[in-house]
Amino acid sequence: MSKAAQDIILKPVITEKSMDDLQTGKYTFKVATDANKSEIKKAVEQLFGVKVAKVNTMNCNGKAKRVGRFMGKTSDWKKAIITLTEDSKTIEFFEGMV
Repeated sequence: MSKAAQDIILKPVITEKSMDDLQTGKYTFKVATDANKSEIKKAVEQLFGVKVAKVNTMNCNGKAKRVGRFMGKTSDWKKAIITLTEDSKTIEFFEGMV
């Protein structure tokens, strides 16, 4: 059973490093933890109408947090760095941020 593209690509990651990568055609997204590279590639191509050359994924561990005497941690998440092909158009969402 395939998941919808909106369930795979959760939100963009907006950091200084990810903004620097925009010049080289690399876009960073928070993705579903159970999504694989081929599912992520199909979802980005379907949502934004671009051609994906490469997908790099990494699992990010949650950080330990405490409130008073109570310890906890933020949830683990998965990050995907999408590299577009040379002839692909850009993703419009990121246009005003560069």
